[in-house]
Amino acid sequence: MGVHILDAMAREGFEEVIALHDRATGLRGFLGIHDSSRGRAFGGIRRWSYLDEDQALRDCLRLSRAMSHKCALAGLAVGGGKLVLLDRPDLDLPGAYRAVGDIVERLAGRFYTGPDVGTGPDELAAVAERTTFVTDPGPRGPGELSEATAEGVFQGLAATLRHLDGEEDWKQRTVVVQGLGEVGRGLAQRLVTRGARVLAAEVDVARAEAVAAELDVELIDPATEYDQRCDVFAPCALGGILHDLTLTRLRCRIVAGGANNVLVRPLHGDRLHERGIVYAPDFVINAGALIRGVLFHLEGRREPVTAIGERIAGVLVEVLDRARAEDRPPARVALEEAESRIARWRGEA
Repeated sequence: MGVHILDAMAREGFEEVIALHDRATGLRGFLGIHDSSRGRAFGGIRRWSYLDEDQALRDCLRLSRAMSHKCALAGLAVGGGKLVLLDRPDLDLPGAYRAVGDIVERLAGRFYTGPDVGTGPDELAAVAERTTFVTDPGPRGPGELSEATAEGVFQGLAATLRHLDGEEDWKQRTVVVQGLGEVGRGLAQRLVTRGARVLAAEVDVARAEAVAAELDVELIDPATEYDQRCDVFAPCALGGILHDLTLTRLRCRIVAGGANNVLVRPLHGDRLHERGIVYAPDFVINAGALIRGVLFHLEGRREPVTAIGERIAGVLVEVLDRARAEDRPPARVALEEAESRIARWRGEA
């Protein structure tokens, strides 16, 4: 059954969803603006091989709403949005991204966009040909986006260890890093530098071997990643990986990573809590690139990566402390706080 779009928008508090189509380039996709009560929305461009437009629309809605939560908890005076594109064999990539730039430009600053899965420097450069409301991948842009995210995840992971044990004690820690893209590699590098044992799973064999040759990580079969006994399981690839089946396989004490929307459903955060596994909410600890981009676009400054990590760790500590005091799942506490802030900004509370 397809998405009942207006019902979904009303249920989740969406402002606008735009269907995208460009005959000349084969562009098909959706742009969702969840919240712009504070003036504008931020969100990247995800290009993925969706099964159909229904799946793409669902992803657009889910990601846009998560961006609003991320912005709210990071204390940024912006809201959330997202662009998703259906990746197809006949898609004219440069032309499609230029068409995206035209669409973003017509919104006249109501929506700022940037990188996400499937959208890197080349694609962003094409968008930047048509609009300034995009993260420029060159020297004129904010730079170090993946480093900002990796630092936020690392400092969030460290804060979670201190929350549990009162110390980090890296040389006694084992961390499973799922995915060795830019964020996963950056996290692995930080962990190895501090003496932690890092087990890494990556489906791209060439990438896995390249990182293993550079860093002192132990490559494991991705089929076994959930079964590894470890202190921390760090998902840094795609979201939607913790569900009824994978949850039962986890042998960790903490879940903390850079992937978006790690939990398939909120109840899976509840089940982690029931099992005594501390979940550092993804929309708290993976906000580094967002913080760096927003402060650059709106205030014209490149916030130091370490300062961004410290900011994220501070927010996470507040969430974890409250969750412990109330004996509630951290994901529920974080979501409740984010939605409360958004409601206040909208004048609904």
